[in-house]
Amino acid sequence: MNDYNHAPDIHKYYRILVIEDHPLMREAISRWIDSDPNLKVCGQANSAAAGMEAVVRLKPDLVLSDISLDGRSGLELLKDLKAMNPDLPVVMHSMHNESVYAMRAMRAGARGYVMKKAGGTEVVNAIKEVLAGGSAFSRVVSNQVLDELAGRARGHQSPIAILTDREFEILELYGHGKTSGEIAQQLNVSPKTVGAHRYNICRKLEIHSTSELICYAANCVSHDGAI
Repeated sequence: MNDYNHAPDIHKYYRILVIEDHPLMREAISRWIDSDPNLKVCGQANSAAAGMEAVVRLKPDLVLSDISLDGRSGLELLKDLKAMNPDLPVVMHSMHNESVYAMRAMRAGARGYVMKKAGGTEVVNAIKEVLAGGSAFSRVVSNQVLDELAGRARGHQSPIAILTDREFEILELYGHGKTSGEIAQQLNVSPKTVGAHRYNICRKLEIHSTSELICYAANCVSHDGAI
């Protein structure tokens, strides 16, 4: 049985599963983790499907996952992992602006969120903080949680925040220049389903045409490289 509630100590090491679709980044992360005597990479996976299989087979103490994976997104993987094992700690690792993505990761059950630009020391510290029973979110994210709660109390909420995770994912893909057909293929859904999500996105954001949606999404993505 995995022990998720005690800080790492010199008497054992904790087994970490790394899920990342870029080989060089996956190897770099693994080296960072293995450099700590209390941590050991027990496996690597390059997709959500491979990650789920590895969790079942390897039973890691913690999962470090990229938020952007080919096919099924890291957020969807996170939800699946929490449904399968609610006690399994998951830390998300991403190049994307934490001001939007970290909140979604937190709501989906992540115990931490680390930007890829942070470097190895911060990644390892985040993992150890979560293994010790804490969480690893920056002050920016903590302040945003308070702001969002205050906004809800006043009846106001960011337009982007009211999108579902799937709608948010589709908006991001439009921003990266994907067509509706390409989005349907990547997400393994029908074009009709993508169209239904597109309609809901436009309704929620008060956008009146597909071209306006694409411009909106592209503008969002161009800011810090992400929505």
